[in-house]
Amino acid sequence: MPVFNSLAKLIAKPIPRVVTPKAHSLIDCMSVGAFLGGAAWFWSRNKRAALGSLICGGTELAIILLTDYSGGMKKVISFRAHRKMDYSLAAMVATMPESLAFKGYDEIKFFRMQGALITLLGEITQAPSIPSSRARRRAA
Repeated sequence: MPVFNSLAKLIAKPIPRVVTPKAHSLIDCMSVGAFLGGAAWFWSRNKRAALGSLICGGTELAIILLTDYSGGMKKVISFRAHRKMDYSLAAMVATMPESLAFKGYDEIKFFRMQGALITLLGEITQAPSIPSSRARRRAA
């Protein structure tokens, strides 16, 4: 895991989990917007960075649309699995400059910070309550 992601995870450990799943979904949508905005910003300066930002934004959007929280469309991925996938996405985002071999301080800084923020969000998000088996039987 990249250094900033590990540092974000370490810093967030003592912080209480204050972000609700609904707030997490809204922040995820803002993250997609940041990636799409980054792609537009980088397009004239660095096509590889713009492509990397589009890849990351598209991946984040796909995860959002497949998760079973507000904002999700298909409800294929549980929220717990979504949070685990966020850590993989954060690592992918942070290593995108090396993967696509683009140089430029501003672009690298954008990807590193996005990766760290995704990690931080995963660490401070509350786990959704799972109904007991008795409550599930009553609901069925």
